[in-house]
Amino acid sequence: YVPPQIKKAQETLDDKKREELGRLKKMVNGLINRLSEPNLSSISGQMEELYMTNSRKDMNDTLTEILMSACVTAVAMPARLLMEHVLLVSILHHNVGMEVGAHFLEAVVKKFDELCKSDAEGKECENLLALIAHLYNFHVVHCLLIFDILKKLVSTFTEKEIELILFVLKNVGFSLRKDDALALKELITEAQRKASTAEKKFQDQTRVRFMLETMLALRNNDMRKIPGYDPEPVERLRKLQRALIHSSGSGKDTQLRVSLESLLSADRVGRWWIVGSSWSGAPMISDTKSQAQQKLHVGKVSSKIMELARKMRMNTDIRRSIFCVLMTSEDFMDAFEKLLK
Repeated sequence: YVPPQIKKAQETLDDKKREELGRLKKMVNGLINRLSEPNLSSISGQMEELYMTNSRKDMNDTLTEILMSACVTAVAMPARLLMEHVLLVSILHHNVGMEVGAHFLEAVVKKFDELCKSDAEGKECENLLALIAHLYNFHVVHCLLIFDILKKLVSTFTEKEIELILFVLKNVGFSLRKDDALALKELITEAQRKASTAEKKFQDQTRVRFMLETMLALRNNDMRKIPGYDPEPVERLRKLQRALIHSSGSGKDTQLRVSLESLLSADRVGRWWIVGSSWSGAPMISDTKSQAQQKLHVGKVSSKIMELARKMRMNTDIRRSIFCVLMTSEDFMDAFEKLLK
């Protein structure tokens, strides 16, 4: 039972909150509508001020909602427009805090996963994939996520997936090659294997052949073989990004090194990639198997070493195991082998 006076107070509070959110949404919407390359500096400055004067959660929710409605449409969005929107997110991610980029990235990835499963006819998947690719271009997310998405697309390997793979490779292929050439090589090998087994499945072989040619061009670092490849707009916006980011240490160290699986299961296992993110659900390592694995080789160690570990305040199984390994190893190679186990 809620007494009437408390109920009334709650309702007026809710109305007030709704009004504030509506006003905030109008302001953010106005800024996003005016967004373009020349005025990016002033708009990012105004956005930072809004972050300082409003709750971060409200700002993140509002910004993500407005950007998603602006960029995720049934028709293909102009690449430059998407780049400018993502560049704004990247500047806020570096200047305000990593949770800005993390919140937007999570919303984009979840929507992309949802649309991939639903077989949507429009160009929403391409637009979402372009947003993820540009988040990688502007150092918000690590290449790990892009490789996860590409592996997922290669494992499904239908005509729609081939189109999406080509789209990603055209946008960020050469950056992926620079960041992790080995992972790209493995992906190409897997795609070639899939293409050879799925040859009968496709009536039109040209697209598969074109995808394999694009992959080989990437492997050989041959930019001329990829039609319409133009790194100049991204490079120009990266220069602008460097000019607008306050902290000198920005760049690779603020990238979110998060996998696709972690993003999709964030509601169940928490968001470890956001510093200070609270988590009230079940513990992240609830799996009995992983708990059993943590009790490593402690049983084989003498009680004297265990007593020493206790004195040194090694308060978890994994700490005790590492301590015992270091104390009982014959040499560095022996320690290395044991630690790997």
